[in-house]
Amino acid sequence: MSAWILRKRSTEKSDDRAAGSPGYSVVVIGTSWGGLAAVRGLFASLPPEYDIPTIIVQHRHRDSDALLARFLQSFTSLPVCEAEDKQPLEAGRVFIAPSNYHTLVEPGYLALSTEAPVHHSRPSIDVTMTSAADAYGHRAVGVVLTGANDDGREGLRRIADMGGLAVVQDPASAEVPVMPRTALEAVPTARVFTLDRIGHFLGALPPLGRASPAS
Repeated sequence: MSAWILRKRSTEKSDDRAAGSPGYSVVVIGTSWGGLAAVRGLFASLPPEYDIPTIIVQHRHRDSDALLARFLQSFTSLPVCEAEDKQPLEAGRVFIAPSNYHTLVEPGYLALSTEAPVHHSRPSIDVTMTSAADAYGHRAVGVVLTGANDDGREGLRRIADMGGLAVVQDPASAEVPVMPRTALEAVPTARVFTLDRIGHFLGALPPLGRASPAS
């Protein structure tokens, strides 16, 4: 398992939570089997003014190309691109984790890693979510969608432990319910929605500096 998952870090909630500046800095969406249809459905309910930087980690074959970003671009007006090393996180942009690399979230930018696969996957959802939690604490949002293994379980728990938002697709609505079900076992307090409701929920969240999100 990757050192990003193994190494010990504090899971205390961020100290500046009570200091104000409500809002969210990054959203990480993780999915596997059935993920293309799920992400397409989620995009359909995202408003065009949505502007929180968002990373999609879809389990992919190591030799797959950049067609995924182009495919998803056809379903949204938001700019979609495949993530690059040292690429700045930009408001309103959707970043696709490239095949055969882990995508790591650092404060203000993305980094790519060729560390060992996690859950037999590279990119791994756990790696990206864990790094997002460590970089942004309670300003990170994690979303687990349909899939057939337990990748995303530990990453979503890290986000929740740091005070961030944990969101899970209703397992009953998932093409393959294993991934959302195991995520809920790890984070039973996660918000649970169908795909269209997830899009509306994310669209109502404020980016850093706007008003507090609705409950």
